[in-house]
Amino acid sequence: MDTENPSAPTHPQSRIPGKNHPRRGPHSGVVHDNARHTTRFTVIGNHLAQHPELSGLAIGLGVHIQSLPAGAPVDIKTLAARFPEGTTRIAAALRELETHGYLRRTRERTETGRIVTRTVSCNRPGHRTTPADASARPARRTAPEKPPPRKRLPAVPQPSYTSPTLLQAATDLLAGLRRADPRLLISAIDVEHLAPGVAAWLERDLTPTAVRHALTSGLPNEPLHRPAAFLAHRLAAQLPPLPPYRAPEPPPPVRHPLRNCDGCDRAIRTAEPGLCRDCADKERAP
Repeated sequence: MDTENPSAPTHPQSRIPGKNHPRRGPHSGVVHDNARHTTRFTVIGNHLAQHPELSGLAIGLGVHIQSLPAGAPVDIKTLAARFPEGTTRIAAALRELETHGYLRRTRERTETGRIVTRTVSCNRPGHRTTPADASARPARRTAPEKPPPRKRLPAVPQPSYTSPTLLQAATDLLAGLRRADPRLLISAIDVEHLAPGVAAWLERDLTPTAVRHALTSGLPNEPLHRPAAFLAHRLAAQLPPLPPYRAPEPPPPVRHPLRNCDGCDRAIRTAEPGLCRDCADKERAP
C-alpha cells in the first residue's frame, strides 16, 4: 500500500464566494487622474456628456457652445471654420441638439429690418429661460440698488375754485422761496404738490408778499431735510380764515339821456326816442 507523502504541497483552496480578494493584473476601464479646476472651466451636465441618443459630434458641439461667452457666433459657417467636420455634418449635429432641447433657434427681425437667427443654448433642457430673463440677470447684477421709496408729502389746502392765473402766481411764489433761504430749494414735483395750498392762501385776500413772509419767517436753525414737507405743514397748519362774506353792492341806477317828447316837445329822460307819459296816456285814451 502506498503511503501518503507528508511533504507534498496541499491542494490550493478555491476562492470562497462573497470574500473580497484583491485584484491582480491590470485594471479594466478608464482610470481618472483629475485635478480641480479653479479658472477657465465650464460645468457640463452628464445628461449631455453621456447622452444615449446624441452623436459624438453633437455632444462635442454642445459642450463647445456651452463653453462660449454670450454673444459668440455659433452659426454653421463659424463652427465649420473651427472644426474639421464640414458644414453638412455640423448642420446635422446642430439639428440633433435642437431636437433634444439643447438649442433653440428662432428668426427675428432687427430694427433695421434685417432677418437674423437667434440661438439660445440650454444647459438643462426643460428648464426654459426666455431671452428677456437671461438679459435681466446681468442687469440685476450690474444695476445699482434702487433708492428707498420717496415719502409722500403732507396734504395741503385746496382753493375753492381753480384759476390758472392763481396757480401760476402760487408756482412763481414757491419757486422764488430759495432766494429768501437756500434751504427752501424744492423740486418741480414738490412745487406742483404745494401750489394749490399757496393758491388757497392767495384767495383769502393775502398778497404774495404776505404769503412769502408766512412761509419763510421763523425757520429752524437746523438743516431742513425735507423742505417741501415743512412748507406743506405750514400751509395747512397756519391757513388763515376766509374773509367775511360781503354782499355785492347793487349797481347804480341807470341814468338815461335827455330827449324831447315827440308829442309835446317836453324834455324827458328815456332810453329811446318817444312820447312822455302824458302824451302816451292821451294816445291810449278812447
